[in-house]
Amino acid sequence: MNAVVLMLVGLATMALGFFFYSKFIAEKIYRLDPNFRTPAHELRDDVDFVPTNKFVLWGHHFTSVAGAAPIVGPAIAVIWGWLPAFLWVTLGTVFFAGIHDFGALWASVRNKGKSIGTLTGTVIGTRARNLFLVVIFLLLLMVNAAFAVVISNLLVANPASVIPTWGAIVVALFIGQAIYRFKVPLLWPSIIGVVVLYALIFVGQSYPITLPESVMGFGPKAQWIILLFAYAGIASLLPVWVLLQPRDYINGLQLFVGLGLMYAATLFFHPTIVAPAMNANVPDGTPGIVPLLFVTIACGAISGFHGLVASGTSSKQLDKETDARFVGYFGAVGEGMLALAAIIACTAGFATLGEWEGVYDKFGSGGVVAFVNGGGNILANGLGLDPGLGSTILSVMAILFAATTMDTGLRLQRYVVQEAAEIVGARPVQQGWVATLVALATCLALAFGAGGDGSGGMVIWPLFGTTNQLLAGLTLCILSVILIKQRRPVWFTAIPLAFLLVMSLLALLVQLGKFYTDQNWLLLGMDIVILIAALWVAFEAIMAMARGAGGEAVPESR
Repeated sequence: MNAVVLMLVGLATMALGFFFYSKFIAEKIYRLDPNFRTPAHELRDDVDFVPTNKFVLWGHHFTSVAGAAPIVGPAIAVIWGWLPAFLWVTLGTVFFAGIHDFGALWASVRNKGKSIGTLTGTVIGTRARNLFLVVIFLLLLMVNAAFAVVISNLLVANPASVIPTWGAIVVALFIGQAIYRFKVPLLWPSIIGVVVLYALIFVGQSYPITLPESVMGFGPKAQWIILLFAYAGIASLLPVWVLLQPRDYINGLQLFVGLGLMYAATLFFHPTIVAPAMNANVPDGTPGIVPLLFVTIACGAISGFHGLVASGTSSKQLDKETDARFVGYFGAVGEGMLALAAIIACTAGFATLGEWEGVYDKFGSGGVVAFVNGGGNILANGLGLDPGLGSTILSVMAILFAATTMDTGLRLQRYVVQEAAEIVGARPVQQGWVATLVALATCLALAFGAGGDGSGGMVIWPLFGTTNQLLAGLTLCILSVILIKQRRPVWFTAIPLAFLLVMSLLALLVQLGKFYTDQNWLLLGMDIVILIAALWVAFEAIMAMARGAGGEAVPESR
């Protein structure tokens, strides 16, 4: 089949979701109020709580949630065929991710910018909150430690991406000063910033950078991981307007341009999808499509990490409550578009079915490499770009997506540490820099304790998809309790909630058996902890729903 058909159907479905379905949700379910005083104004401190232009905030939100996962997940899941991956990405974006991300942002804004973990205590109970914080901390640990490995691998494999990756930080610092300190209108910093970022890609092609083979016993990958965590720690402590927000915004524009190039190349090249719609000849050892499809593709269809970003940073920067629809729902659409591009690159970027099967010879193969190589071929044939340049553009895209998720993720992990410290009364740890050091220490301990080259973050990565989807289901539990208490229709969150919890718990049980067979006691123990915590929180949420349905209606926050 022509990949253009897949592209047009997918983009049209997501567009309809944003323009019609999200409008219905905003008006009839979440009932956004343009006069509601958001936490960004009520609690403004110009560090975390900062009223922000909705386009800038969308850039922060979109690039923070769209890490490497919406590329990696679909790029692995197409081993079952392109059709299941396509359906889950498009329908998941419209009916699952959009409702979840939008809802987490709305709920947090209505509760003084509380994170979804803290909100659990208010809505369900303190026991559920404490268990939820455990799941959240483990998920953030997985994201931060694993994404550092993904980025370092890409920087080592493609030295031409080093200058544009780190140059983006300098560009962001200038943009932050221009917009907030010198009050320059948004248009010109946006245009100049994107031009400079793409110019840096050409500079990187001419001046590739590699690190020394060994520094104090650390190889290039380990060196990059240490540098990445040092950057993320500093970025997580700076006021959001200095680096995090402008970096995410300008990266969002650049990445949207990159997606535009990818879709334009598809339109001009008309590549044929060589992968089967339903793969009846999957390699030996490939697990069953149900439930594994729905946790292999997490980001790009629905992701619990999005709820952490929406309630952890985005809700503290929302200028008007009505902006939540654009930031939350359209942020999910942006990630769905990236996942769709990954499906096209990994199924239509190969010359023949045999070449595709040579890459997808076992479960877990493909990934970022398939996206970069397949997408590079489409860019070369559709737009006439040099294949090396096309691969560099896509590598930089993947790195910037992962990097913006990592620095936001460490900031969120700092919040979780501070919340936990408040619960147990550890006052020193409630300080921002102390909590950041604790977060960094746990990430580095995992990275280097389980792998001398810093790759230890990948050890617990097999649990990411299931943990992520469980977190999304539990977030939908909280939204459902709130809607029930306020006597609003709950089906729009309850149906995705039920589906996600069933698929995620089934996936945890499947993985439990595999970890036991492989005698992987670390993952087996973590699987059991996550399973118990999730079941407990879900049970408490169901009880809260029952109490909410039988009690008096709770008035809306004002």
